[in-house]
Amino acid sequence: MNPDGQPPVARFEGATRFLAAFWPAPVRVDAHERWRSVAGAGLGILFTALVSRWWAGANAMGPWLVAPLGASAVLVFALPASPMAQPWSVVGGNTLSALVGAACAMLVPDPAWAAALAVAAAIALMFALRCLHPPGGATALLTSLGAVGFHFAAFPMFVNSLLLVVAGVVYNSLSGRRYPHAQVRATHEPTAAPARFSAADLDAALAHYNQVLDVSRDDLEELLHHAESAAYQRNFGSLRCGDIMTPEPIAVSFGTPLREAWGLMRQHRIKALPVVDRARRIVGIVTVSDFMRHAELDRHEGIGDRFRALMRRSGAVHSDKPEVVGQLMTREVRVASINRHVSELVPLFSEGGHHHIPIIDTERRLAGIITESDLVRALHRVARPAD
Repeated sequence: MNPDGQPPVARFEGATRFLAAFWPAPVRVDAHERWRSVAGAGLGILFTALVSRWWAGANAMGPWLVAPLGASAVLVFALPASPMAQPWSVVGGNTLSALVGAACAMLVPDPAWAAALAVAAAIALMFALRCLHPPGGATALLTSLGAVGFHFAAFPMFVNSLLLVVAGVVYNSLSGRRYPHAQVRATHEPTAAPARFSAADLDAALAHYNQVLDVSRDDLEELLHHAESAAYQRNFGSLRCGDIMTPEPIAVSFGTPLREAWGLMRQHRIKALPVVDRARRIVGIVTVSDFMRHAELDRHEGIGDRFRALMRRSGAVHSDKPEVVGQLMTREVRVASINRHVSELVPLFSEGGHHHIPIIDTERRLAGIITESDLVRALHRVARPAD
């Protein structure tokens, strides 16, 4: 035990975690995207440089290309979806930072204080005007130390930034990347399938996180939906009917008396009974709805008497009153095989109006039954966090 009360192993693990935080994460893009970014940055700077040099020569101006533009090119061409790479961020961030730097150089005699004030004020202004752009800090530092004057913000800073954005719009669009990238969605459009979180939930999470993210809100929402869909497919998509069904369900035959069938449903608190032949192959299904339909549930007066009459055997040789399950059951039954994916049954329950689906084995014999409760339990197991 060490003097601080921690065992040596714990101290070693803590030091390892601290050092691991300095190790860079892998860049999860393929070679095509890397070369797309490289070529775009090169072409964007070349276009900006050639046009700016021609403009400077034609108007007898001094500097025609500034170093912070290289950092802007990284954002525009390698991270075109980033909020910090959008046109207003590039042009506004660089230009306003140049103005701030020039003002600090003029007002503060000490270069060290001027540089510190310029960078801090530039960040504050970019936050306020929603044009946060990291190269803007370099621009503010450059202008505060160079004492270049306010004209520097117009040319080359504004012109350089504008030309780079034009090149970014053309190149990113031609190479399959959306730019400009919308940062605010006018209305929260409903997703195609219900999600475990809403737009309001995401906004609350971002407010709690309270840090600037280098990804747009809409991209983050879309990414989370894709991750949720992948997890759903990985967990729920691999489930088979045999994994969640109720095995060996209670079943009746065609000739089972109605009173006996109703007693089984009440005793076991179930709402459906598969009807099978001697080989346990499905010939129909009888549900509570079938009983209620024959008891004329929509007529409220005397429903108890009608239901008791339905359960009572008439004893007549020829009678229109149903006596056995086969006369009451639904003959067209939707069944599913034991190896069928559970995900394929969701539309049947959610849109098809089914409440019970018998499950058959490879020989088409009754093997189990899946109810809405079985499906809900399976969804709950998939949705809950791993213990």
